[in-house]
Amino acid sequence: MRCTMLDEVQRRKISISTGVEVALLDWGGEGPLALLHHANGFCAALWDLVATRLVPHFRVVALDARGHGDSSKPSEVGAYAWPRFCEDLIATAEFLLEEGPHGSIGLGIGHSFGGAATLTAAAKRPELFDQIALIDPIIFPPAGFQEDGPRTERGNFMAEGARRRRQKWPSRADARANWSEKELFADWLPRALDLYVAEGLADCAGGGVELKCAGEVEAAIFEGGRGSEAWEATERLRVPVLLMWANRGQFPREVFEMFASRMSGSIFHELHAGHLAPMERPDLVVEALLEFAAAVPLD
Repeated sequence: MRCTMLDEVQRRKISISTGVEVALLDWGGEGPLALLHHANGFCAALWDLVATRLVPHFRVVALDARGHGDSSKPSEVGAYAWPRFCEDLIATAEFLLEEGPHGSIGLGIGHSFGGAATLTAAAKRPELFDQIALIDPIIFPPAGFQEDGPRTERGNFMAEGARRRRQKWPSRADARANWSEKELFADWLPRALDLYVAEGLADCAGGGVELKCAGEVEAAIFEGGRGSEAWEATERLRVPVLLMWANRGQFPREVFEMFASRMSGSIFHELHAGHLAPMERPDLVVEALLEFAAAVPLD
């Protein structure tokens, strides 16, 4: 399955200045460069349903974050602190731009924790990005924010789930059958699940398959979420931003609207989908992206 799902997509690995080897998928295209960052626990291949629709308008490249997919998996303390992902994204953007012919990233796109990485990267290095789009990014409420009902430390709850998650299966077919019964994947398009089965699992030396993103890595990222610097980044951001809020996700609209109000010229967009919108409703995601790109002229 893995050998046939993305045959038309160029694969390569690059060594970036942060010391990480980053795996890239390149869908091609002749337009401005779009650089895509996935959600925690997933991989670049899951952008395919979005990427193929963007190719007529952009050159589309997605990366596997450190600890995910086919990128390297550092083991030192602090390797999965949120600032590290921002640094990797900046270094990847610099690498791609040095290759030419693009002078900047025409559109940086980040989903979930990848949205937080994209935001902070664009805030720190605005000259690298023309505009960014954040798809239901991880935004923790600011200090003092009161939600209706009891508060939970969602990062810890998600981390516990990541550690308990099954890591290995006898085959990809067994993994797909198992995932098909899970609520997490209930609204995924069949091709999205096929992509995750093909690209999110590695063959084990002794037989069977296992997740490329280990549960401990995913858990470490969830636990480090409050160190994302996202709120601080809004004060420094100087590029246009599209902020998508998934109305069937888990984040309060009020927090997203408050967040958008801190970014001059930002566009708030209500997405009629769940948190994993790129795998559930890629059509709505692309529609919003193209409308945003058309409204904000690209160089």
